[in-house]
Amino acid sequence: MPPITNHDKNKLYYGDNLEVLRDYIPDQSVDLIYLDPPFNSRQDYNVLFAEKDGTRSASQITAFKDTWEWNEEAARSYEEVIEQGGRVADAMRAFRTLLNGSDMLAYLAMMAPRLIELRRVLKETGSIYLHCDPTASHYLKLLMDGVFGPQQFRSDIIWKRTSSHGNVSVGLGSVTDNILYYSKSGKPLWNQPYVPYSDSYLKSHFSQVDADGRRFTTSDLRNPGVRPNLHYPYKGFKPHPNGWAVSAERMEQYDRENRLVFPASRKVGYD
Repeated sequence: MPPITNHDKNKLYYGDNLEVLRDYIPDQSVDLIYLDPPFNSRQDYNVLFAEKDGTRSASQITAFKDTWEWNEEAARSYEEVIEQGGRVADAMRAFRTLLNGSDMLAYLAMMAPRLIELRRVLKETGSIYLHCDPTASHYLKLLMDGVFGPQQFRSDIIWKRTSSHGNVSVGLGSVTDNILYYSKSGKPLWNQPYVPYSDSYLKSHFSQVDADGRRFTTSDLRNPGVRPNLHYPYKGFKPHPNGWAVSAERMEQYDRENRLVFPASRKVGYD
């Protein structure tokens, strides 16, 4: 099968994603990646760190069984990453020292080459979202730092996937997953989502109404930090000792847009 072209949209590939990536997906052809790989969410945490002798057959692994094993296949994947060198190899060597031949190391060894390929296929303005759980999120973040660079980390999104559990005996119930958001470069494409406020939110948070019927709320314009360059009087009002929150030009813009509320007295006190 040839690589993907502009005519191949809405096509579903079935198979090992590493093979599909290497065989069919060209460089810098993808805008956004979301992946939700199996991450041992239904296994006992301690089992993931048990050392293995590396001889168990890869045929014991069933697809989507939500488990990984340190065996000959995992060892080959690890060595493949090490041979490539660079930051990812450095991260994997550190994991090997820390985790020995454990199932968690096998999981990371299987993820590393896939993340490398995913970075390759991303456009320079592309982004990647890796869904995982707290069992492996800290390891995967270090691995993502190695693949994409720590400067391309954007957010660790915490998703509350269920309500709290009342049957825990030691520690707290696990109710969240992590979604690690990285970009390919320093200028990712980002479309900010906006939704209208509900009527109840408007009434509760914008309780005041001006002469034109516009709902509004008030907030001070003091700067949270000390900004000497933002010290200027405005219509007889002196700034907070920290300075105004906006420049004189922006203050005049707010005034023209009728977005400022002036106190009756110019003798304003500060706490």
